[in-house]
Amino acid sequence: MNQTDLEQLQEQITTAAQWVPVIINEMSKVVVGQRYVIERLIIGLLSDGHVLLEGVPGLAKTTIIKALARCIQGEFRRIQFTPDLLPSDIVGTLFYNSQTQEYATKKGPIFANLILADEINRAPAKVQSALLEAMQEHQVTLGEKTYPLPDPFLVLATQNPVDQDGTYALPEAQVDRFMLKVEVGYGTLEEETGIIERMGTTGAKPQACPVVDLELILQLRLLCDRIYVDPEIKNYIARLVLATRDPGKVDPKLEGLIRYGASPRATINLILAAKAHAFLQGRAHVTPIDVRSIALDVLRHRLIRTYEAEAEEVTSEALVHWILSKVDVP
Repeated sequence: MNQTDLEQLQEQITTAAQWVPVIINEMSKVVVGQRYVIERLIIGLLSDGHVLLEGVPGLAKTTIIKALARCIQGEFRRIQFTPDLLPSDIVGTLFYNSQTQEYATKKGPIFANLILADEINRAPAKVQSALLEAMQEHQVTLGEKTYPLPDPFLVLATQNPVDQDGTYALPEAQVDRFMLKVEVGYGTLEEETGIIERMGTTGAKPQACPVVDLELILQLRLLCDRIYVDPEIKNYIARLVLATRDPGKVDPKLEGLIRYGASPRATINLILAAKAHAFLQGRAHVTPIDVRSIALDVLRHRLIRTYEAEAEEVTSEALVHWILSKVDVP
């Protein structure tokens, strides 16, 4: 990309990025604080990546996702995951029509633009498998036919920490299909006071209103795809991912702490998420700061720790920070 093209792209992104604070402000009518989580959801939306939110009950995970869905003029479905949920309850099924004496298709709630998979880890692994094809290939196979899913299609899931009662650990293949895993924490004193002021009074609860349509989202995605990534930044991303697979090369102290590193899907997601992060900053090029800012959310759920790391209580987050501190920045 030459300098003239980059300047033209910068002008387009400067104009288009003005929609980001509009969405954030509209969501903030419903959600107090959680700016970091909101931005990560928008990054997933702009980079066509599914997002997993993890946190203890009561932190407004579901509320945040529903607020984003209301800001977008698309079809929204909520699926409450429970231990007795069946795969057909998600993707649909074939049923026999006695009048026509033929099998007909009944599509499930997965056929929508935004899917809220609420408490996704309260359903067993066989139910999670129903999402694999949809999340990766944006299609669903029922019987002998394959049906495409709407565009855009995004799964926004919530889960409780795996050490809580009634939860199942998500299969590695399922977790890897989420571009980002975001930890939702408690708010500050000011935010907690704001919750009391907004939610603790009588009257109608605030609601977000539609501010963007699907056509605009697709246009913003095209702009994100065009954001320039220097070869040195691409090399930096590749070195980060490779360091998760052979951590002993970057620091001997990391030897024996990671059983499986990040997959090639992590490399793709890291560069796409870095582009979306640059877009949120109104830039037409990716910097190392974009990569480092989003790396934890892209990599934390893709590192499988060894028993030694678990015994020493070394978390995946600590391993990602360790690697970031050891890999040279361009």
